[in-house]
Amino acid sequence: MTFKLIAIGTSFGGLNALQVILSDLPENFPVPIAVVQHRHKDSDCRLRALLQNYTNLSVKEAEDKEEILPGSVYLAPADYHLLIENKDKTVSYAYFTLSTDAPVTYARPSIDVLFETAADAYAEKVIGVLLTGANQDGVQGLAKIKARGGLTIAEEPSTAFCPVMPAAAITAGVVDKILPLEYIALFLVNICNL
Repeated sequence: MTFKLIAIGTSFGGLNALQVILSDLPENFPVPIAVVQHRHKDSDCRLRALLQNYTNLSVKEAEDKEEILPGSVYLAPADYHLLIENKDKTVSYAYFTLSTDAPVTYARPSIDVLFETAADAYAEKVIGVLLTGANQDGVQGLAKIKARGGLTIAEEPSTAFCPVMPAAAITAGVVDKILPLEYIALFLVNICNL
């Protein structure tokens, strides 16, 4: 299986979780990563700068109509939903769309929006990862990824700064793998370098 995208969703406690994962990914990691981190609508680009300190991959805020390329970590900009689209449905050319549609599960950017559009664009070639957080955002999106044949991962709640979000996904039965935070990057490297 050749995966085309890793979609990561996180909320409360997410900065530390993302630092742990990104610091353990090699600079030649072959699969692009799209991240929704819940943050205040007025937050600036400090999240990108902070995360860049922990990885040799390129960390950037996604731009509207930007092509999704390997070797990059794309962050949903503050106060925008991050969507994945592809023109030909063969996943050979996929790109981001930014939206100011209403918040979903009280959040914009919404993890569910990223996950659901990634499932539509990539089907079985997407991996969804749900990390620490204090609400239910991401559960419906993981369900759609799983239904389309993609791989779903949740952080082991006992390692999460706030276990509510991953625990909700596990309870909903939409998670293929439950992994402690410190093992997620290694698992991704192993399955993406096949």
